Amino acid sequence: MVSLDTQVVATALPVIRLHLHASLAALEWTVNAYTLTFAVLLLTGAALGERLGRRRMLATGVGLFTAASAGCALAQNATTLVAARAVQGAGAALMLPLALALLAACAAALRATLYGHWDDYGALQLPLIIEAACAAVIAVTAGGPFGEPERATGRWLPFLRLGAAVALTALAAGLLAAAGAGMPLAGGFPDLLRNVAGLTGIGLLGAVLLGGPFAWTGPLAYALAGVYALYTDWHPPTLSTPWLWPGRPPHDVGGALCAALVFGAGLAAITIRGARDSAGGDPPA
Repeated sequence: MVSLDTQVVATALPVIRLHLHASLAALEWTVNAYTLTFAVLLLTGAALGERLGRRRMLATGVGLFTAASAGCALAQNATTLVAARAVQGAGAALMLPLALALLAACAAALRATLYGHWDDYGALQLPLIIEAACAAVIAVTAGGPFGEPERATGRWLPFLRLGAAVALTALAAGLLAAAGAGMPLAGGFPDLLRNVAGLTGIGLLGAVLLGGPFAWTGPLAYALAGVYALYTDWHPPTLSTPWLWPGRPPHDVGGALCAALVFGAGLAAITIRGARDSAGGDPPA
């Protein structure tokens, strides 16, 4: 999603020129300041993640991107806007490679986990935890706000949010499916897809309600509930409800529908409203 911010600001250039009395050169730098810092620091962000820890640097990138986005929204002149855009690009350079690296790391962790000899409970529990980690990464990344939300909200902005969330979910499901190919993955691909989609929907709802940096709490809390539901399958009384789909069989229609509804609700919320820390999402027309 952060890469889309290189283009979305172009829809706001006429408004920026009018309200900030920006020159043509300032408008060019409004676009280029983000692009340059993003491109120059992209490899640096990946290297820092390897040296200092991916989770720490991803959180730093999200915080920096959020603070810079607020600075863009509050800018009173073109110089301040350009400076905030440069900082925003630096935050994006930390976020993007680390988010993709974390998704790849989750797939590698799943592959390594499947080589173990687990009982039925562990074979279902461990993939669920990894799927929740993927959903948390997606929610934090897709829930990060665009820059200048009051100005750069062209009619395509909701579709950009939607495309980013769907693309990241498809990428995560594809990586996990590839990691589980040819391995004894409990529940198979239907269970994997159901869990990733539902958990991502919960994460996106968390981004709308709590803000992008706290979007990971939803998938984590639900994963703990799902682990308990799996536990009750072996230690009655069984906690069986379609809304706790990890405890349902892989081909259970009710569980699949509930996961699909949650995913659809998350997509609708992030598309229409955006994350809570994106200055309230879209302003009224």
